[in-house]
Amino acid sequence: MIGAPRSPRSYLARFIPDRMDVEQEKRTGWNNHGILVVAENDPRLGWTEREMIRHLASKLFGKQAVKEVAHG
Repeated sequence: MIGAPRSPRSYLARFIPDRMDVEQEKRTGWNNHGILVVAENDPRLGWTEREMIRHLASKLFGKQAVKEVAHG
């Protein structure tokens, strides 16, 4: 479209990878830095593991905010 604003460009954009393998980044974080990133609803976890994660997160970061659900 003629006269339309152009999207911003950055010379650093060439260094941004096209796709990030999230699982590999999590693995690298754990192996290199001892940082664990896990979603509480990860299907690979059983009920006991999910409860343990919820307990640890609450202990370290406080209770999770309750999301209100609108009805009808």
